[in-house]
Amino acid sequence: MEDGQSKIHLLEKVYYEGCPGCKIEKRKDTQEEIPWKTLISIWIVVLCNALPISSLFPFLYFMIRDFHIAEREEDVGYYAGFVGSAFMLGRALTSIFWGMLADRYGRKPIIIIGTIAVVIFNTMFGLSVNFWIAISARFLLGSLCGLLGPAKRRRFTCANFHVANFIAETNQKKHPAEVEANDSRWPFD
Repeated sequence: MEDGQSKIHLLEKVYYEGCPGCKIEKRKDTQEEIPWKTLISIWIVVLCNALPISSLFPFLYFMIRDFHIAEREEDVGYYAGFVGSAFMLGRALTSIFWGMLADRYGRKPIIIIGTIAVVIFNTMFGLSVNFWIAISARFLLGSLCGLLGPAKRRRFTCANFHVANFIAETNQKKHPAEVEANDSRWPFD
């Protein structure tokens, strides 16, 4: 009889107040139709996250060649490396800053700013007529594209929330008076 009750308890879904993952799971359980608005917005953010990295390389060789900065055909790859790495340099220098802003103001505004920056600076890069404008546009794109950190952070926030709730519930069962006096739901932040 004891095993049957524990199986029923394990299959019961528990939603925690304030957990973004639980909010989504609860919405998925109650919603019958496909959430097209949410799917399209996620698709746009994922596309904007991948676009600056992958869309560059098919035409970068021709762009550098048309700038006439390379003296020989073999030097085009040398200059293309600077343009390609300017994005990652900008991202490496500012990713901690974007993470702090996302913690302070929320992930959604930072993702919106990053998406707008991708549109503006990818267009600026595509219309660049000079090697230094191309490098500057790529560097600014990497600096202002704060999409990667906030998009990945959601996974860890939900995991920390559930672990913290489990620890709090376990401590509540062992020592109820101590937990009520010092109740901390977020021990990992």
